[in-house]
Amino acid sequence: MDLTTYVDNLRRDLAVAAEAGGDEARELAERLTAPLESAVRLTLFNALSAAADEITSDLAPGSVEVRLRGGEPGFVVTPPAHTEDAEDEATPAPPAPETDEGAMSRINLRLPESLKNRVEEAAAAQHLSVNAWLVRAAAAALDGDRPRARPHGKVGQRFTGWVR
Repeated sequence: MDLTTYVDNLRRDLAVAAEAGGDEARELAERLTAPLESAVRLTLFNALSAAADEITSDLAPGSVEVRLRGGEPGFVVTPPAHTEDAEDEATPAPPAPETDEGAMSRINLRLPESLKNRVEEAAAAQHLSVNAWLVRAAAAALDGDRPRARPHGKVGQRFTGWVR
């Protein structure tokens, strides 16, 4: 991304504003614009970095980075990884359960680290927050919408499947 256009526009705007102050103000503005160019570029780069951070928080687990190459910023976009099968991608996520916003409650939930990691992966795969995923999973389990795997067979043999 070339910042020269933006820096030149600022320089022109400063010159126009200085014209109102007379010749001394115009000359001062001309003397200040050259040393201020690097500060202006740095400020623009910082603004672009802040915007990329904000976009990244909305894209998570994807990301947007601003990198400086040859004195000019460039963007690197990393889309969220899709680990789902094509069939899973075609299936939309189930709607969030109906809730009364005024009746929200907070609970503390302790999970083994391995289960917590699996929950986070499952939520990310469905592009949901962990909280939204857990709410849907709890609602599905309580409403009986989601079948559960149950072992069958003799001791030493294990069969799994979906039952209602």
